[in-house]
Amino acid sequence: MTARASSRRLTAYLKATLVAAALATPAGPAFADAQFQRWISEFRGVAANSGISRSTFDTAFAGITAPDPEVLKLASNQPEFNAPVWQYFDNQITDESVSNGRAMARQHGRTLDAVEQRFGVDRNIVLAIWSVESRYGEALKNDRIMRSIVRSLSTLAYADRRRQKFGRQQLIAALKILQTGDIDASHLTGSWAGAMGHTQFIPTSYQAWAVDLDGNGKRDVWNSIPDALGSAANLLRDNGWRPGHAWGYEVVLPQGRKFPAGRLSLAQWQAIGVVRANGQAYPRPGDQAELKVLEGREGPAFLVLHNYNVLKRYNNSDRYALAVGLLADQIAGYGPLSRDWNRPFTRLSFSETQELQKHLSANGYYSGEIDGRIGPASRDAIKAIQSQMGMSQDGHPSKELLSRLRDR
Repeated sequence: MTARASSRRLTAYLKATLVAAALATPAGPAFADAQFQRWISEFRGVAANSGISRSTFDTAFAGITAPDPEVLKLASNQPEFNAPVWQYFDNQITDESVSNGRAMARQHGRTLDAVEQRFGVDRNIVLAIWSVESRYGEALKNDRIMRSIVRSLSTLAYADRRRQKFGRQQLIAALKILQTGDIDASHLTGSWAGAMGHTQFIPTSYQAWAVDLDGNGKRDVWNSIPDALGSAANLLRDNGWRPGHAWGYEVVLPQGRKFPAGRLSLAQWQAIGVVRANGQAYPRPGDQAELKVLEGREGPAFLVLHNYNVLKRYNNSDRYALAVGLLADQIAGYGPLSRDWNRPFTRLSFSETQELQKHLSANGYYSGEIDGRIGPASRDAIKAIQSQMGMSQDGHPSKELLSRLRDR
Protein backbone atom coordinates (compact mmCIF):
# COMPACT_ATOMS: atom_id res chain seq x y z
CA MET A 1 0.00 0.00 0.00
CA THR A 2 1.34 3.45 -0.91
CA ALA A 3 1.74 6.22 1.65
CA ARG A 4 -0.94 8.25 -0.13
CA ALA A 5 -3.40 5.32 -0.05
CA SER A 6 -2.61 4.74 3.61
CA SER A 7 -3.24 8.41 4.34
CA ARG A 8 -6.59 8.32 2.52
CA ARG A 9 -7.67 5.27 4.49
CA LEU A 10 -6.67 6.91 7.76
CA THR A 11 -8.60 10.07 6.84
CA ALA A 12 -11.69 8.03 5.92
CA TYR A 13 -11.41 6.05 9.15
CA LEU A 14 -11.11 9.19 11.29
CA LYS A 15 -14.09 10.78 9.53
CA ALA A 16 -16.24 7.69 10.09
CA THR A 17 -15.14 7.53 13.73
CA LEU A 18 -16.03 11.18 14.29
CA VAL A 19 -19.41 10.74 12.60
CA ALA A 20 -20.22 7.68 14.69
CA ALA A 21 -19.21 9.49 17.87
CA ALA A 22 -21.27 12.54 16.93
CA LEU A 23 -24.37 10.46 16.28
CA ALA A 24 -23.94 8.46 19.47
CA THR A 25 -23.49 11.32 21.97
CA PRO A 26 -25.87 14.06 23.13
CA ALA A 27 -23.47 16.80 22.00
CA GLY A 28 -23.07 15.24 18.59
CA PRO A 29 -26.07 16.36 16.48
CA ALA A 30 -24.87 19.97 16.09
CA PHE A 31 -21.46 18.75 14.91
CA ALA A 32 -23.03 16.10 12.68
CA ASP A 33 -25.48 18.61 11.21
CA ALA A 34 -22.73 21.02 10.20
CA GLN A 35 -20.63 18.30 8.62
CA PHE A 36 -23.63 16.73 6.92
CA GLN A 37 -24.85 20.03 5.51
CA ARG A 38 -21.38 20.61 4.10
CA TRP A 39 -21.53 17.16 2.49
CA ILE A 40 -24.97 17.92 0.97
CA SER A 41 -23.62 21.15 -0.47
CA GLU A 42 -20.72 19.28 -2.06
CA PHE A 43 -23.01 16.54 -3.36
CA ARG A 44 -25.12 19.14 -5.14
CA GLY A 45 -22.35 19.43 -7.75
CA VAL A 46 -22.19 15.65 -8.19
CA ALA A 47 -25.95 15.57 -8.75
CA ALA A 48 -25.80 18.44 -11.24
CA ASN A 49 -23.15 16.60 -13.24
CA SER A 50 -25.55 13.63 -13.37
CA GLY A 51 -28.33 15.74 -14.81
CA ILE A 52 -30.25 16.55 -11.62
CA SER A 53 -31.82 20.01 -11.69
CA ARG A 54 -31.39 22.46 -8.82
CA SER A 55 -35.15 22.43 -8.12
CA THR A 56 -35.23 18.61 -7.91
CA PHE A 57 -32.24 18.58 -5.57
CA ASP A 58 -33.65 21.31 -3.30
CA THR A 59 -37.05 19.60 -3.13
CA ALA A 60 -35.47 16.24 -2.32
CA PHE A 61 -33.32 17.59 0.52
CA ALA A 62 -35.85 20.01 2.00
CA GLY A 63 -35.97 19.43 5.75
CA ILE A 64 -33.10 16.92 5.80
CA THR A 65 -30.59 18.39 8.25
CA ALA A 66 -28.85 15.36 9.79
CA PRO A 67 -28.04 11.73 9.00
CA ASP A 68 -30.40 9.03 10.25
CA PRO A 69 -28.63 7.18 13.11
CA GLU A 70 -31.13 4.32 12.88
CA VAL A 71 -29.97 3.61 9.32
CA LEU A 72 -26.39 3.10 10.52
CA LYS A 73 -27.59 0.83 13.30
CA LEU A 74 -29.64 -1.29 10.91
CA ALA A 75 -26.80 -1.41 8.38
CA SER A 76 -24.56 -3.08 10.96
CA ASN A 77 -27.10 -5.77 11.85
CA GLN A 78 -28.82 -7.62 9.01
CA PRO A 79 -30.88 -10.49 10.49
CA GLU A 80 -31.28 -12.16 7.09
CA PHE A 81 -27.61 -13.14 7.24
CA ASN A 82 -27.16 -13.44 11.02
CA ALA A 83 -30.15 -15.63 11.88
CA PRO A 84 -29.94 -19.44 11.88
CA VAL A 85 -31.01 -21.05 8.61
CA TRP A 86 -34.19 -22.56 10.05
CA GLN A 87 -35.24 -19.24 11.59
CA TYR A 88 -35.00 -17.41 8.28
CA PHE A 89 -37.30 -19.94 6.62
CA ASP A 90 -39.65 -20.07 9.62
CA ASN A 91 -40.12 -16.31 9.26
CA GLN A 92 -40.71 -16.37 5.52
CA ILE A 93 -42.76 -19.53 4.96
CA THR A 94 -45.68 -19.62 7.39
CA ASP A 95 -49.26 -20.80 7.24
CA GLU A 96 -50.20 -17.11 7.03
CA SER A 97 -47.85 -16.27 4.14
CA VAL A 98 -49.20 -19.27 2.20
CA SER A 99 -52.90 -18.57 2.89
CA ASN A 100 -52.46 -14.86 2.18
CA GLY A 101 -50.66 -15.69 -1.06
CA ARG A 102 -53.58 -17.81 -2.21
CA ALA A 103 -56.00 -15.03 -1.23
CA MET A 104 -53.95 -12.51 -3.20
CA ALA A 105 -53.94 -14.87 -6.18
CA ARG A 106 -57.75 -14.79 -6.17
CA GLN A 107 -58.00 -11.06 -5.51
CA HIS A 108 -55.48 -10.02 -8.18
CA GLY A 109 -56.15 -12.75 -10.73
CA ARG A 110 -56.46 -10.39 -13.70
CA THR A 111 -53.23 -8.62 -12.84
CA LEU A 112 -51.42 -11.93 -12.47
CA ASP A 113 -52.87 -13.11 -15.80
CA ALA A 114 -51.41 -9.99 -17.42
CA VAL A 115 -48.05 -10.51 -15.69
CA GLU A 116 -47.78 -14.11 -16.89
CA GLN A 117 -48.86 -13.23 -20.42
CA ARG A 118 -46.49 -10.27 -20.81
CA PHE A 119 -43.42 -11.50 -18.91
CA GLY A 120 -43.73 -15.30 -18.80
CA VAL A 121 -43.05 -15.51 -15.06
CA ASP A 122 -45.17 -17.87 -12.97
CA ARG A 123 -47.68 -16.00 -10.79
CA ASN A 124 -46.75 -17.98 -7.70
CA ILE A 125 -43.13 -16.84 -7.96
CA VAL A 126 -44.29 -13.22 -8.21
CA LEU A 127 -46.60 -13.69 -5.21
CA ALA A 128 -43.78 -15.24 -3.18
CA ILE A 129 -41.49 -12.30 -3.95
CA TRP A 130 -44.27 -9.93 -2.88
CA SER A 131 -44.60 -11.82 0.40
CA VAL A 132 -40.89 -12.02 1.21
CA GLU A 133 -40.26 -8.39 0.26
CA SER A 134 -43.16 -6.63 1.98
CA ARG A 135 -45.67 -9.19 3.35
CA TYR A 136 -48.03 -8.40 0.47
CA GLY A 137 -47.64 -4.68 1.13
CA GLU A 138 -48.27 -4.75 4.89
CA ALA A 139 -44.72 -3.59 5.66
CA LEU A 140 -45.35 -0.35 3.73
CA LYS A 141 -47.86 0.66 6.41
CA ASN A 142 -45.24 0.47 9.17
CA ASP A 143 -43.72 3.89 9.82
CA ARG A 144 -40.94 2.30 11.87
CA ILE A 145 -39.73 0.48 8.75
CA MET A 146 -40.47 2.97 6.00
CA ARG A 147 -38.37 6.13 5.93
CA SER A 148 -37.17 8.85 3.56
CA ILE A 149 -35.16 7.26 0.75
CA VAL A 150 -33.16 10.44 0.23
CA ARG A 151 -32.19 10.68 3.91
CA SER A 152 -31.38 6.97 4.18
CA LEU A 153 -29.18 6.91 1.10
CA SER A 154 -27.53 10.20 2.07
CA THR A 155 -26.69 8.68 5.45
CA LEU A 156 -25.07 5.64 3.81
CA ALA A 157 -23.19 7.79 1.30
CA TYR A 158 -21.97 10.14 4.01
CA ALA A 159 -21.27 7.94 7.02
CA ASP A 160 -21.13 4.23 6.13
CA ARG A 161 -17.66 3.47 4.76
CA ARG A 162 -18.70 0.06 3.44
CA ARG A 163 -21.69 1.44 1.53
CA GLN A 164 -20.56 4.92 0.46
CA LYS A 165 -20.32 4.01 -3.22
CA PHE A 166 -23.65 2.19 -3.11
CA GLY A 167 -25.29 5.10 -1.29
CA ARG A 168 -24.06 7.69 -3.79
CA GLN A 169 -25.08 5.59 -6.80
CA GLN A 170 -28.55 4.87 -5.43
CA LEU A 171 -29.05 8.45 -4.28
CA ILE A 172 -28.44 9.77 -7.81
CA ALA A 173 -30.88 7.18 -9.16
CA ALA A 174 -33.49 8.20 -6.54
CA LEU A 175 -33.14 11.85 -7.52
CA LYS A 176 -33.70 10.86 -11.16
CA ILE A 177 -36.91 9.07 -10.13
CA LEU A 178 -38.12 12.28 -8.52
CA GLN A 179 -37.17 14.24 -11.60
CA THR A 180 -39.31 12.01 -13.85
CA GLY A 181 -42.38 12.76 -11.72
CA ASP A 182 -43.32 9.12 -11.06
CA ILE A 183 -43.50 9.91 -7.32
CA ASP A 184 -43.17 13.06 -5.22
CA ALA A 185 -40.53 13.61 -2.53
CA SER A 186 -42.90 13.10 0.40
CA HIS A 187 -43.82 9.62 -0.86
CA LEU A 188 -40.35 8.51 -1.94
CA THR A 189 -40.02 6.13 1.00
CA GLY A 190 -38.51 2.73 1.59
CA SER A 191 -36.22 0.64 3.75
CA TRP A 192 -33.00 1.79 5.42
CA ALA A 193 -31.08 0.39 2.42
CA GLY A 194 -33.17 2.24 -0.16
CA ALA A 195 -35.50 -0.60 -1.22
CA MET A 196 -38.85 0.80 -2.37
CA GLY A 197 -42.44 -0.27 -2.76
CA HIS A 198 -44.34 -3.55 -2.65
CA THR A 199 -41.53 -5.51 -4.27
CA GLN A 200 -38.65 -3.52 -2.76
CA PHE A 201 -36.73 -2.19 -5.73
CA ILE A 202 -33.57 -0.22 -5.09
CA PRO A 203 -33.47 2.96 -7.24
CA THR A 204 -31.14 1.60 -9.95
CA SER A 205 -33.31 -1.51 -10.31
CA TYR A 206 -36.34 0.74 -10.55
CA GLN A 207 -34.72 2.68 -13.37
CA ALA A 208 -33.84 -0.52 -15.22
CA TRP A 209 -36.99 -2.60 -14.75
CA ALA A 210 -39.95 -0.68 -13.32
CA VAL A 211 -42.98 -0.77 -15.64
CA ASP A 212 -46.32 1.00 -15.91
CA LEU A 213 -48.55 -2.08 -16.04
CA ASP A 214 -51.75 -0.29 -15.03
CA GLY A 215 -51.33 2.21 -17.89
CA ASN A 216 -51.74 5.45 -15.93
CA GLY A 217 -48.51 6.99 -17.22
CA LYS A 218 -46.46 6.47 -14.05
CA ARG A 219 -44.30 3.63 -12.78
CA ASP A 220 -45.61 3.50 -9.23
CA VAL A 221 -44.28 0.54 -7.22
CA TRP A 222 -45.51 2.15 -3.97
CA ASN A 223 -49.24 2.38 -4.66
CA SER A 224 -49.95 0.35 -7.80
CA ILE A 225 -49.93 -3.41 -7.26
CA PRO A 226 -49.96 -4.07 -11.03
CA ASP A 227 -46.88 -1.85 -11.48
CA ALA A 228 -45.08 -3.48 -8.55
CA LEU A 229 -45.76 -7.08 -9.59
CA GLY A 230 -45.10 -6.34 -13.25
CA SER A 231 -41.80 -4.71 -12.37
CA ALA A 232 -40.67 -7.76 -10.38
CA ALA A 233 -41.57 -10.05 -13.28
CA ASN A 234 -39.84 -7.74 -15.76
CA LEU A 235 -36.61 -7.96 -13.74
CA LEU A 236 -36.76 -11.76 -13.78
CA ARG A 237 -37.57 -11.94 -17.50
CA ASP A 238 -34.74 -9.60 -18.48
CA ASN A 239 -32.33 -11.67 -16.41
CA GLY A 240 -33.19 -14.85 -18.28
CA TRP A 241 -36.25 -16.41 -16.63
CA ARG A 242 -37.32 -19.56 -18.48
CA PRO A 243 -41.13 -19.79 -18.66
CA GLY A 244 -42.57 -23.14 -17.66
CA HIS A 245 -39.34 -24.31 -16.01
CA ALA A 246 -38.99 -25.16 -12.33
CA TRP A 247 -36.58 -23.34 -10.01
CA GLY A 248 -35.43 -26.63 -8.47
CA TYR A 249 -36.41 -29.83 -6.65
CA GLU A 250 -36.16 -31.16 -3.12
CA VAL A 251 -34.05 -34.31 -3.28
CA VAL A 252 -32.94 -37.26 -1.17
CA LEU A 253 -29.22 -37.97 -0.90
CA PRO A 254 -27.84 -41.51 -0.86
CA GLN A 255 -25.87 -42.41 2.23
CA GLY A 256 -22.14 -42.93 2.37
CA ARG A 257 -20.80 -40.91 -0.52
CA LYS A 258 -19.50 -37.47 -1.40
CA PHE A 259 -20.98 -35.34 -4.15
CA PRO A 260 -19.25 -33.35 -6.88
CA ALA A 261 -19.23 -29.57 -6.73
CA GLY A 262 -20.65 -27.56 -9.59
CA ARG A 263 -23.33 -28.41 -12.11
CA LEU A 264 -24.33 -31.76 -13.59
CA SER A 265 -27.33 -32.75 -15.65
CA LEU A 266 -30.33 -34.02 -13.70
CA ALA A 267 -29.79 -37.39 -15.38
CA GLN A 268 -26.22 -37.48 -14.03
CA TRP A 269 -27.42 -36.58 -10.54
CA GLN A 270 -29.97 -39.36 -10.71
CA ALA A 271 -27.32 -41.82 -11.84
CA ILE A 272 -25.37 -41.22 -8.61
CA GLY A 273 -28.49 -41.68 -6.50
CA VAL A 274 -29.79 -38.12 -6.02
CA VAL A 275 -33.53 -38.51 -6.60
CA ARG A 276 -36.57 -36.32 -6.08
CA ALA A 277 -38.04 -36.45 -2.58
CA ASN A 278 -41.54 -37.10 -3.95
CA GLY A 279 -40.34 -40.08 -5.97
CA GLN A 280 -41.25 -38.57 -9.34
CA ALA A 281 -38.95 -38.41 -12.34
CA TYR A 282 -37.13 -35.25 -13.38
CA PRO A 283 -39.21 -33.64 -16.18
CA ARG A 284 -36.14 -32.44 -18.13
CA PRO A 285 -33.26 -34.85 -17.41
CA GLY A 286 -30.87 -32.80 -19.54
CA ASP A 287 -31.23 -29.62 -17.47
CA GLN A 288 -28.12 -28.58 -15.56
CA ALA A 289 -28.47 -28.48 -11.78
CA GLU A 290 -26.40 -27.73 -8.70
CA LEU A 291 -26.74 -29.30 -5.25
CA LYS A 292 -27.63 -26.98 -2.36
CA VAL A 293 -27.54 -28.18 1.26
CA LEU A 294 -27.73 -25.16 3.53
CA GLU A 295 -27.56 -27.32 6.67
CA GLY A 296 -25.46 -30.15 5.28
CA ARG A 297 -26.79 -33.68 5.45
CA GLU A 298 -28.77 -32.84 8.59
CA GLY A 299 -31.20 -30.64 6.69
CA PRO A 300 -33.16 -30.69 3.42
CA ALA A 301 -31.32 -30.94 0.10
CA PHE A 302 -32.15 -29.36 -3.26
CA LEU A 303 -31.07 -29.54 -6.86
CA VAL A 304 -31.41 -25.99 -8.18
CA LEU A 305 -31.78 -24.99 -11.81
CA HIS A 306 -31.35 -21.95 -14.04
CA ASN A 307 -34.41 -20.11 -12.68
CA TYR A 308 -33.02 -20.36 -9.16
CA ASN A 309 -29.99 -18.35 -10.27
CA VAL A 310 -32.30 -15.79 -11.87
CA LEU A 311 -34.02 -15.38 -8.48
CA LYS A 312 -30.59 -14.57 -7.05
CA ARG A 313 -30.42 -11.60 -9.41
CA TYR A 314 -33.22 -10.17 -7.28
CA ASN A 315 -31.30 -10.86 -4.07
CA ASN A 316 -27.94 -12.64 -4.21
CA SER A 317 -28.67 -14.99 -1.32
CA ASP A 318 -29.28 -18.73 -1.34
CA ARG A 319 -31.66 -18.30 1.57
CA TYR A 320 -33.67 -15.73 -0.35
CA ALA A 321 -33.90 -17.73 -3.58
CA LEU A 322 -34.87 -20.89 -1.72
CA ALA A 323 -37.48 -19.06 0.36
CA VAL A 324 -39.11 -17.61 -2.77
CA GLY A 325 -39.08 -20.96 -4.56
CA LEU A 326 -40.42 -22.96 -1.61
CA LEU A 327 -43.10 -20.40 -0.75
CA ALA A 328 -44.19 -20.25 -4.40
CA ASP A 329 -44.55 -24.05 -4.42
CA GLN A 330 -46.74 -24.00 -1.32
CA ILE A 331 -48.92 -21.16 -2.63
CA ALA A 332 -49.37 -23.28 -5.77
CA GLY A 333 -50.66 -26.15 -3.63
CA TYR A 334 -47.63 -28.36 -3.19
CA GLY A 335 -46.99 -29.69 0.29
CA PRO A 336 -44.23 -28.78 2.74
CA LEU A 337 -40.73 -30.21 2.66
CA SER A 338 -40.42 -33.95 3.14
CA ARG A 339 -37.40 -33.28 5.36
CA ASP A 340 -37.73 -30.24 7.58
CA TRP A 341 -35.01 -27.82 8.65
CA ASN A 342 -32.89 -28.99 11.54
CA ARG A 343 -34.26 -26.67 14.23
CA PRO A 344 -33.49 -27.52 17.89
CA PHE A 345 -37.16 -27.49 18.99
CA THR A 346 -40.67 -28.14 17.76
CA ARG A 347 -41.73 -25.29 15.52
CA LEU A 348 -44.44 -22.88 16.65
CA SER A 349 -47.27 -22.09 14.27
CA PHE A 350 -47.70 -18.52 13.06
CA SER A 351 -50.47 -17.83 15.58
CA GLU A 352 -48.42 -19.38 18.40
CA THR A 353 -45.46 -17.17 17.49
CA GLN A 354 -47.74 -14.13 17.66
CA GLU A 355 -49.01 -15.33 21.03
CA LEU A 356 -45.44 -15.66 22.26
CA GLN A 357 -44.71 -12.08 21.19
CA LYS A 358 -47.83 -10.90 23.02
CA HIS A 359 -46.64 -12.63 26.23
CA LEU A 360 -43.20 -11.06 25.84
CA SER A 361 -44.82 -7.66 25.38
CA ALA A 362 -47.18 -8.10 28.35
CA ASN A 363 -44.21 -8.97 30.54
CA GLY A 364 -42.33 -5.85 29.47
CA TYR A 365 -39.64 -7.54 27.38
CA TYR A 366 -40.80 -6.70 23.85
CA SER A 367 -42.12 -3.52 22.24
CA GLY A 368 -42.01 -4.49 18.58
CA GLU A 369 -44.70 -5.47 16.12
CA ILE A 370 -46.78 -8.59 16.80
CA ASP A 371 -45.98 -9.97 13.37
CA GLY A 372 -45.29 -13.66 13.96
CA ARG A 373 -41.68 -13.24 12.86
CA ILE A 374 -38.75 -13.77 15.18
CA GLY A 375 -36.20 -11.05 14.54
CA PRO A 376 -33.39 -9.59 16.68
CA ALA A 377 -35.79 -7.76 19.05
CA SER A 378 -37.85 -10.91 19.63
CA ARG A 379 -34.71 -13.01 20.18
CA ASP A 380 -33.35 -10.51 22.71
CA ALA A 381 -36.70 -10.49 24.52
CA ILE A 382 -36.78 -14.29 24.59
CA LYS A 383 -33.26 -14.45 26.02
CA ALA A 384 -34.15 -11.92 28.69
CA ILE A 385 -37.26 -13.74 29.84
CA GLN A 386 -35.48 -17.11 29.65
CA SER A 387 -32.86 -15.68 32.01
CA GLN A 388 -35.55 -14.41 34.37
CA MET A 389 -37.25 -17.83 34.33
CA GLY A 390 -34.03 -19.78 34.85
CA MET A 391 -34.07 -21.34 31.38
CA SER A 392 -31.22 -21.77 28.93
CA GLN A 393 -30.77 -18.42 27.17
CA ASP A 394 -30.83 -19.66 23.57
CA GLY A 395 -33.36 -17.14 22.20
CA HIS A 396 -35.45 -19.90 20.60
CA PRO A 397 -39.26 -19.50 20.27
CA SER A 398 -40.02 -22.95 21.64
CA LYS A 399 -43.27 -24.60 22.72
CA GLU A 400 -41.73 -25.11 26.17
CA LEU A 401 -41.26 -21.35 26.59
CA LEU A 402 -44.77 -20.59 25.32
CA SER A 403 -46.27 -23.17 27.68
CA ARG A 404 -44.46 -21.69 30.68
CA LEU A 405 -45.57 -18.18 29.74
CA ARG A 406 -49.18 -19.34 29.48
CA ASP A 407 -48.96 -20.68 33.03
CA ARG A 408 -47.54 -17.48 34.54
